[in-house]
Amino acid sequence: MKDKPIFVTQPSLPPLEEFYKSLKIIWESKWLTNNGPFHQQLEKELCKFLGVKHISLFSNGTLALITALQALQIKGEVITTPYSFVATTNALWWNNIKPVFVDIEPQTFNIDASKIVEAITNKTTAILPVHVYGNPCNIKKINAIAKKYNLKVIYDAAHSFGVTLKDKSVLNFGDLSILSFHATKVFNTFEGGAIICHDKKMKQHIDDLKNFGFRDEITVVTPGINAKMNEFQAALGLLQLKHLKKEILKRKIIAEIYYNELKDIKGINISLPSKDISYNYSYFPILIDTTLFGKSRDDLYTFMRTNNIFCRKYFYPLISDFSTYKELDSSSSSNLPIATEVSKRVLCLPIYPDLEIDEVSRIANLIKLKS
Repeated sequence: MKDKPIFVTQPSLPPLEEFYKSLKIIWESKWLTNNGPFHQQLEKELCKFLGVKHISLFSNGTLALITALQALQIKGEVITTPYSFVATTNALWWNNIKPVFVDIEPQTFNIDASKIVEAITNKTTAILPVHVYGNPCNIKKINAIAKKYNLKVIYDAAHSFGVTLKDKSVLNFGDLSILSFHATKVFNTFEGGAIICHDKKMKQHIDDLKNFGFRDEITVVTPGINAKMNEFQAALGLLQLKHLKKEILKRKIIAEIYYNELKDIKGINISLPSKDISYNYSYFPILIDTTLFGKSRDDLYTFMRTNNIFCRKYFYPLISDFSTYKELDSSSSSNLPIATEVSKRVLCLPIYPDLEIDEVSRIANLIKLKS
């Protein structure tokens, strides 16, 4: 077992024989893409599963976010977080939008809503928060700020599939929400993504944008791109939904073992969602306090790798530290003290449904051994 590498995540897949049946249908129909029957069915099933009104499927989450910014005609400056995967900010860059970084909260790692107002200028058109690790942002405060200053809100909800806040899907907040169905996510379609919106008119506009702008065979209504989800991805997604609740329960069991095994170790800080949140357990981040733990985050990271445990420093470095964005005024570490500190201390432990319980215990014991 010790020779078997354990990665931070591993994609969940349905039984192969189930996918064979879907492939046979696709082969017989020869309908491979362009809003095929599996695509149409997956949109309907996801609306029911997630409790949302409208969803538009995409080939990946980054194209979904790029398209969402186009759909709302966002320009100028957008306030966002430095603590995320780089695609969040890259989508702004691809739309010729200037990102303005705001620091994060020390407990949730989400954008600090109390610091948004001071970042607003006459060029600000929107807020792009991230529900980091699936923990909902301060939605109420962000909504109030957006309403007062006439700003759009697009939530990067890449980590938030199935997450609810007080029994309401977090995807129902903001003007639009973006999902990722990448192989590393709780729900995957190999690659994939989606935009959640709240009315038919916007759904139609988004569907136009992702399909070259075509409304029908001879009518182009907008300069769109090609970001459609194909039938193979959609067929897989339908099968994944059948098993998802069971998969999330497995993740929950792993998270509870980690928590119980690590909660009393000095220098290991664990933030858990509030009781108002129905969580998907997509990540298990810990923060290392070097003084109390006796070793740095990087020390533990290296030690785990020598034992074939491949944890990840999600998210390090900060987006604001990448060369593309480093020269922005808002990228200075003095402007982002909490995000800077968290990025140096965070380590995400392996968590996925097929991770064996004895492997989870071994990971926890190795951390204890290093303390």
